Amino acid sequence: MEVSRIRALRGPNLWTRHTAIEAIVACAEEELSIDDVPGFEDRLRARFPEIGALRAVGQEGPLPAARALESAALHLQTQAGCPVAFSRTAQTLEQGVYQVVVEYTEEAVGRLAFELAQALCEAAWTDAPFDLADALARLRELDEDVRLGPSTGAIVQAALARGIPYRRLTDGSLVQFGWGSRQRRIQAAEIDTTGAVAEQIAQDKQLTKRLLSAAGVPVPDGRPVEDVEDAWAAMSEIGGAVVVKPRDGNQGKGVAVNVVDRDHLEVAYAAATEISSEVMIERFIPGNDFRLLVVGNHLVAAARRDSPHVIGDGVRTIRDLVDEINADPRRGDGHATALTKIRIDELALARLAIQGYTADSIPNKGARVILRNNANLSTGGTATDVTDDVHPELAARAVEAAKMVGLDIAGVDIVCESVVRPLEQQGGGVVEVNAAPGLRMHLSPSYGKPRPVGEAIISTMFGDLHDARIPVIAVTGTNGKTTTVRLISHIIARSGLRVGMTNTDGVFVNGVQTDSGDCSGPKSARNVLLHPDVDAAVFETARGGVLREGLGFDRCKVAVVTNVGKGDHLGLNFITSVEDLAVLKRVIVQNVAPDGAAVLNAADPIVAAMADTCPGSVTFFARDRSLPVMARHRARGRRVVYVDGGSIVAAEGRRERRIALSGLPLTRGGAIAFQVDNAMAALAAAWALEIDWKAIEEGLGTFTSDAATVPGRFNEFSFRGATVIADYGHNPDAMQALVQAVDAIPARRRIVVISGAGDRRDQDITELTEILGSAFDEVILYQDQAQRGRGDGEVMGLLRKGLAGAGRARVVDEIKGEFTAIDAALGRLASDDLCLILIDQVDEALAHIGSRVAAG
Repeated sequence: MEVSRIRALRGPNLWTRHTAIEAIVACAEEELSIDDVPGFEDRLRARFPEIGALRAVGQEGPLPAARALESAALHLQTQAGCPVAFSRTAQTLEQGVYQVVVEYTEEAVGRLAFELAQALCEAAWTDAPFDLADALARLRELDEDVRLGPSTGAIVQAALARGIPYRRLTDGSLVQFGWGSRQRRIQAAEIDTTGAVAEQIAQDKQLTKRLLSAAGVPVPDGRPVEDVEDAWAAMSEIGGAVVVKPRDGNQGKGVAVNVVDRDHLEVAYAAATEISSEVMIERFIPGNDFRLLVVGNHLVAAARRDSPHVIGDGVRTIRDLVDEINADPRRGDGHATALTKIRIDELALARLAIQGYTADSIPNKGARVILRNNANLSTGGTATDVTDDVHPELAARAVEAAKMVGLDIAGVDIVCESVVRPLEQQGGGVVEVNAAPGLRMHLSPSYGKPRPVGEAIISTMFGDLHDARIPVIAVTGTNGKTTTVRLISHIIARSGLRVGMTNTDGVFVNGVQTDSGDCSGPKSARNVLLHPDVDAAVFETARGGVLREGLGFDRCKVAVVTNVGKGDHLGLNFITSVEDLAVLKRVIVQNVAPDGAAVLNAADPIVAAMADTCPGSVTFFARDRSLPVMARHRARGRRVVYVDGGSIVAAEGRRERRIALSGLPLTRGGAIAFQVDNAMAALAAAWALEIDWKAIEEGLGTFTSDAATVPGRFNEFSFRGATVIADYGHNPDAMQALVQAVDAIPARRRIVVISGAGDRRDQDITELTEILGSAFDEVILYQDQAQRGRGDGEVMGLLRKGLAGAGRARVVDEIKGEFTAIDAALGRLASDDLCLILIDQVDEALAHIGSRVAAG
């Protein structure tokens, strides 16, 4: 098998709503049916018994090797612990070429799974060895490295449960929730409202103690020290057991507790200086170690943390007992697992020495051997949930401590005998207040009830009212997309919202262009959703971006499909028919929110049929209200938009609203049919957003099709008494619409200037001039700069071919260069002529026409 292309589909796509890897796989003749290859499937299963069924239920016919690749890539991930379930292999029109699609949760893991699946299939084909254990270990290790840790992951899962979208901003734990002006961000268990000052205070243990003491919160005595001698002096001042810790540490790193002699002090001091150059000595408070999690103004979880220890059996060494504990699958080397492996390091050896042991000692049966007094999970400790036992006054002290430091989320470490009594009654104290606390002891305690701390954090960030989404309107179709996108954005802006817009002309935020070029893909959409000054987003959603990467959002409030016609890059990327194109375009309809709406062209049967795939409601639009689809929909009390008596009518059941076409400059009073369609689609989308009707009417009434507002979309100029229209139309359906439009404009003589895109099929290029030839008197052909793989003069030859039987039109010139062709056309114009210029370089051509018009 040859894998010629691998793509990561990072959003809802042609195949699934899930993220997926899509590969183009070419099978050799002998690989087209693995049933005919003796022993292949047996060898495959011998190397990977969990590969699953290769043939779907009810599937008949030859089973290609690509299907084995698909199943292997999926099940290697599942065996590595990845929660994936979707896969598919689809035959293309090319013999032996397949599209293989496999879901992933982490892109890097999905790509590696494909690579390993290919190696597995090759090994089975050639009867070579395959190290399954190593393959799964590589996948698990990579998955642990790249996936979110348990704390951040829990917050993300809580957000998803509420329908809040998220996006990782880095490879680490910086995550954005929500879109646009409703977004919030976290870094692990720290939220964006927590100031840098509060975080600095939390890192400075001495300053934290001073502030807490000023607030009356009990804290242990102690001070910073300069060296080990000063540490010994501080220990002597305290007159008992002490705690040695870095002044600005976290996660229990470098912390030693219950240090009672000079030897242990020196080891503990050395460990602390590995974390920080500044070290603190504090009075050791006897009792249990508790972590109280404060979120906002509430205590949401509490756990007792127990130091890493073993229980002797009178047979095995301490080292052997530690190895047995570390074999627990819940324990790992980092923070990705519920528990952390116990380390036998210098601190552990020092603690053992105090108890009279070494790592190779065999403790008596039942003897409890402590390996370090620090009870942090990150050093191998365990946690027992005690949330329900916390005394209200003790909880209040924890909340006070978090507030005094200034943290929205805080892990408050308390040492006391029990949490069932106030601190003051038992001589306990707050020993640390931690920013960005680890959550796993509350999510997966060793003993007791897990606590929904992720939900508590999300509720604190967003309250209980919304899903942090701004309205997203996705627009697709063969023609009219850009104008419709701009018109919808204009209407929304009239309502007072700040709009982010993407289209083939660029990215615009509140009317300011922030990027240029064709920005109708998912990357530009995601960039708009990152912008904090966007209240609503309108996205032109082109076929290319959906094929390459999927959608740039998980769902939209409104999906608009203007039409689906031929000539829109058919023959590329295995999209060979209008029906194939419709399946691709309807992806936005399939991903409408349940409370959203699809706006569909009822005059296009392929588009109208998309209604069956919409999870939300449907609004149909068409100029002719008598179409059966329109009539049935309205009879059911649903929304329709149509033209009647010189007005656009928005109807729902018996209720109607009318907007006169005479007040819509975009449509030339209703004379330009395709602009009427665009206006109806935009009106229906704004209606679905529940925008005020006054804003809708004002938006429609103030939108013009000039070069500044909608560049390259039926831009009209007056030149020496003639009408000049510049348009970027480039497919047969666009030509039909343009012919209809110019037919409505009186003219003495009609001239068209045209080229063709070289990446279209031959028949699509010839059809352009077949359509135009019957509507124009004179034709000027030009060859533009980018022939897109065509030979010199090849496109013009196809255009001439289309004119051969076109009727009245005659070719008056063939020119190399777009601007030269424009000048030639303008030079032929007289009063009352009409010239349609089909431009290629939109901005440059419009500027050139504008300068010629200005010069007269």
